[in-house]
Amino acid sequence: MTAPQALNAAEPVAIAGGAVTLVEGSTFCLSEATGDVHPGGSHGLFFRDARVISRWELRLDGQPPHPLSVITQEAFAARFVLRRPPQLGHADSTLLVVRERLLGDGLRETITLQNLGREASAVTLTLHVDADFADLFAVKEGRGHGGCDVTVVGDELLLRDRGNASRGVSVSASSDPLVTPGALNWRIVVPAGQRWTTEIVAQPTLANRRVQPQFHRGEGLESSGPARKIQAWRNASTVITADDPVLTQVLQRTESDLGALQIHDQTRGDRPFVAAGAPWFMTLFGRDSLLTAWMALPLDVGLGLGTLQTLADLQGTRVDPITEEEPGRILHELRLGPDSTRVLGGSHYYGTVDATPLFVMLLAECWRWGAPEETVRALLPAADSALNWIRQHGDRDGDGFVEYRRATDRGLINQGWKDSFDGVNDATGRLADSPVALCEVQGYVYAALLARAELAEAFDDTATATRCRAEAEALRQRFTERFWLPDRGWYAVALDGRKRPVDALTSNVAHCLWTGIVPDEHAAVLVERLADKDMDSGYGLRTLATSMGAYNPMSYHNGSVWPHDTAIAVAGLMRYAHLDGATALAQRLATGILDAAASFGARLPELFCGFSRDEFSPPVPYPTSCSPQAWASAAPVLLVRSFLRLEPHVPGRTVTVRPALPAAWGQVRLDDLRLGPAAVNIRAEGDKADVHGLPPDWQLITSRG
Repeated sequence: MTAPQALNAAEPVAIAGGAVTLVEGSTFCLSEATGDVHPGGSHGLFFRDARVISRWELRLDGQPPHPLSVITQEAFAARFVLRRPPQLGHADSTLLVVRERLLGDGLRETITLQNLGREASAVTLTLHVDADFADLFAVKEGRGHGGCDVTVVGDELLLRDRGNASRGVSVSASSDPLVTPGALNWRIVVPAGQRWTTEIVAQPTLANRRVQPQFHRGEGLESSGPARKIQAWRNASTVITADDPVLTQVLQRTESDLGALQIHDQTRGDRPFVAAGAPWFMTLFGRDSLLTAWMALPLDVGLGLGTLQTLADLQGTRVDPITEEEPGRILHELRLGPDSTRVLGGSHYYGTVDATPLFVMLLAECWRWGAPEETVRALLPAADSALNWIRQHGDRDGDGFVEYRRATDRGLINQGWKDSFDGVNDATGRLADSPVALCEVQGYVYAALLARAELAEAFDDTATATRCRAEAEALRQRFTERFWLPDRGWYAVALDGRKRPVDALTSNVAHCLWTGIVPDEHAAVLVERLADKDMDSGYGLRTLATSMGAYNPMSYHNGSVWPHDTAIAVAGLMRYAHLDGATALAQRLATGILDAAASFGARLPELFCGFSRDEFSPPVPYPTSCSPQAWASAAPVLLVRSFLRLEPHVPGRTVTVRPALPAAWGQVRLDDLRLGPAAVNIRAEGDKADVHGLPPDWQLITSRG
């Protein structure tokens, strides 16, 4: 996506609250800036939704080393640079300590002691190790677990889950440690000017089988499995650069994080999909993974197809109130931890209202971007099953709108993207009674119906195309009649259980712009409302206007700023770029988000507080925000695409580019944009674009609109 970088081109890591996050697929690690994992908190090494290391503390002569810096070489690797505490009576230390950590279905840590002094240095090095095998949700909620049994077998430390002996972790090291229950110990003399090194590997065990890590002892970082995987992602991805250094840096971080968050399902043909985010959502999420794949289409259509194929395999087939599975429904969340069957009803939980229409939308979009026709055709039954869910189970009362209500008290109360318990409320702050019909979900359904109609027309299925278009138009009319609030100038965020409008002004209405369900006369008014300081924080669009009863800039969904939400709003505004003020507002929102990204070390977090830029600058972090987080990472790509107004249609052999780029971006460049058989290069600045590499029988559309 951006120009490939050498794997050893180190970048300072952004450390929020003193924590360092490393992530690779379904493995992630949270630690202190020293590299230590202290027991009793939320830090640890996590693998497949369980904490397999809960203590990992390095001591030199019984003392913790002093931190100097942390450098990340990739999202899955870091160097912790430390020193031994100065000896009594000395101001400086002569012993440098470097911990080089690599993740990939396990952990490898190389510890190097370098003696910078003029005489030999004696030191006792100890690594304290423990595990609790706690489920991810238990860690998040501050609950403990039954602990582990620790044994020493030869030169290995073996830790096993006391509640499930088939789950465990082995820890071993080079340089002949003395292994005792709970620790690895070395007594070392480092000659003057010399180095001493040991390599430690933590290898998880599942079902009494050791998981093969994605690295080997002694190999360089650039040769490891995670490095090869991310390099393959970079090689397959479009290279996006810009004159604006902040945008370029943010896009580089996007590339790294999306590569690290990818999980390849080996049981299903190595299909890729993106985990939702670290630390708490390192798994497949229907809504998050689908939207991230949509945003990332300019990079690689394969990620979208892998996501669709994986979700199609897990699509609901029966009615189960515990998991909320229903025929045709798309999965909300897949969990693999030890408590997965007790969390949200099961390891496969379906309580989401929006993933199902988003599935159909993404399928057609992948087709437009060049997905092979045979792959798209193979997914049509899943799309039709999804639409049948929308018509039958999704529309609970037959009024033509899709609603949600959890099936049991285990499920999520709110099942749209604002899924906190208080995420849907009216202008006074009153919570909406279920079942709830969200405004943006009706937009998604509208777009899904049009998407399926377009696919049907392409594949000579006139009857399906006619039916879906008629349904879409009827929905659009109903939506306009029931959701539009003429006295307010915005759409109700929802209809509640008694079909009363829930009248709060929220960012949800911008998603309606994105889907195209909004008529121009209403869109023009919405542009004015979204441009007001009640909604525009200066660093992005607030989830809830400051004038609403439930507004709280420090809340999860009631006044905070979510980068992906703002990016979708920008895409929606640019869809209506012909309206006065739409492009100007889109550019202002995008500028705010990129300014926020710069303050977060170029990595956009899941969300941040919605205080006004005039009140707090830089933006105030949200304390438990995920970072990296998939759709936040992908949001800058959607911004670039939106301002390029880039709309390829590979089956129709057309590419539309009608740029309206922010002046501060300068020139934006896309190299090796794969569109089916074509590899296209785009150079754009302001409202001008040059496109090279289109096949001779393709048409370039640049007309304004």
